[in-house]
Amino acid sequence: MIQEKRLVSEFIELVQVDSETRHEQEISRVLKQKFGGLGLSVEEDDAAQKIGHGSGNLICTLAATTKAPVPRLFFTSHMDTVTPGKGIMPIIGDDGIIRSDGTTILGSDDKAGLAAMLEAIRVLKEQNIKHGQIQFVITAGEEAGLKGSRAMDAKRLQADFGYALDSNGEIGDIAVAAPTQAKINIVFTGRSAHAGVNPESGVSAITVASKAISRMSLGRIDKETTANIGRFAGGVNGATNIVVDRVELEAEARSISQDKLDRQVESMRQACQAAASEMGAQVDFQSEVIYPAYMYDLEAPVVKLAVQALSKLGCKPRTFHSGGGSDANVFNGMGVPTVNLAVGYEHIHTTQEQIAIKDLVKVTEAVVQIVKEVAGA
Repeated sequence: MIQEKRLVSEFIELVQVDSETRHEQEISRVLKQKFGGLGLSVEEDDAAQKIGHGSGNLICTLAATTKAPVPRLFFTSHMDTVTPGKGIMPIIGDDGIIRSDGTTILGSDDKAGLAAMLEAIRVLKEQNIKHGQIQFVITAGEEAGLKGSRAMDAKRLQADFGYALDSNGEIGDIAVAAPTQAKINIVFTGRSAHAGVNPESGVSAITVASKAISRMSLGRIDKETTANIGRFAGGVNGATNIVVDRVELEAEARSISQDKLDRQVESMRQACQAAASEMGAQVDFQSEVIYPAYMYDLEAPVVKLAVQALSKLGCKPRTFHSGGGSDANVFNGMGVPTVNLAVGYEHIHTTQEQIAIKDLVKVTEAVVQIVKEVAGA
């Protein structure tokens, strides 16, 4: 039985611990104490040194309570938040909704997942529910581009499959697919000249970049693929009399399909090279895939178990393809099947962020029920 009052109290406590991304040291300390106090072995990896954040990832392991052959399971949430996340003052409304005071985010992304994990562990122990080994992987730097999970040694993840508690949507929604993402950095180099005296001697990097962008397919490419220019920078403020010789673009491309991603990135590269060649400029085009895609159908065990568990709780399971990446992408790339479960939070990354108490309870019930399903209880 989920103890709602205890769950809400813990959530309120967690969101009041400052933990903006890069500054996870205090929430890490609190979580070590909480998971360790529940009898789990807690290890912090060396990701902090690799990514320059306040904490590494925490790998908290709950030992099996049965000798029967039960698949090893893991759940993951992240400890960091976006800004503004300092001095959060949560307010419980008469409508059963928890919000901030409007000056900060709430932090339910992803402290709702953390609170659900902790309460689920207590319930497993209080009800003597048999289970195999369960890992709770708490990542740092998720909001900074999945930096913590990307820096984690795959050998630390000792599970047969698992679930991220970090998706938007109603409880029952399951992100069974999410795209791979390529980060793209493009530098155009032209030739500087005086814009009023001898502009014909210059090669405008701004013009070259503009021509390249005009030839790119951007936005929604197809139902599985997107691309975007996120930053265009060059020139000197106020210096309109200079033919700009250097422009930098930051862009991205995403797709569920690696082949489609590769084609999109290549088409963007060719557009840049063609524009530079025509105008006598140089271009440096760098692309890096920062996390892989994943996709499962309804027959995949990791999906079937979640559907069974959620159905028994009276939820209406709905599978969908996410347009964003999460730690689930990274852990799939490590060879461990992982899907992302909706937690019920709303308006995340804004000062209007909120979560219903009933959804906090329901996601905790989902964790417990998944454990039961995996153990065959």
